[in-house]
Amino acid sequence: MTRLISAGRETVSYPDRGATARLPLPAGYNHLRHRTRVGHGRAAFEAAGTAVTTFHAHRTSGMRVRAADGAVSPGDRVVVGIGLGPLRIDAPCEVIWTAYEPARVGFAYGTLTGHPESGEESFIVEIDPDGTVWFTVTAFSRPESWYTRLAGPVIPFLQLRYARWLGRHVRRLAEAA
Repeated sequence: MTRLISAGRETVSYPDRGATARLPLPAGYNHLRHRTRVGHGRAAFEAAGTAVTTFHAHRTSGMRVRAADGAVSPGDRVVVGIGLGPLRIDAPCEVIWTAYEPARVGFAYGTLTGHPESGEESFIVEIDPDGTVWFTVTAFSRPESWYTRLAGPVIPFLQLRYARWLGRHVRRLAEAA
């Protein structure tokens, strides 16, 4: 069941709250959709789903994540550290929706004021009827700060690179199961 937090709660820095739960993505943003095959079978699906919904996958990929322990819930606040060393930028987000279903597990978070981008990103693990397990990152975003505006097309390129990198980490965690 996909659970979307109340659309009336204005805390995110963009108007299209929850748009990663439905397609098409809203106009006026850079769009990202990247799908990675991460394994096969129920054990791989459960391991990948747990890794994604507890931020274990993000942390093992090198991101610094400050979030509550356990599985994510709508309304949870998250701060993701982007960058390296003294060049690290804290990017505050809020979990917008979650999916804890028999064949689909994951969540989306949206940017809060102070995030260098404005938009939403979802991280979903799905298992096909044949047992193939997929990890999909879907996002829409646009620059919010002077330095992301200055970076121009470099930001969408880096977002795609990170989605691929995260997919490889989810695959390793699923294969370990």
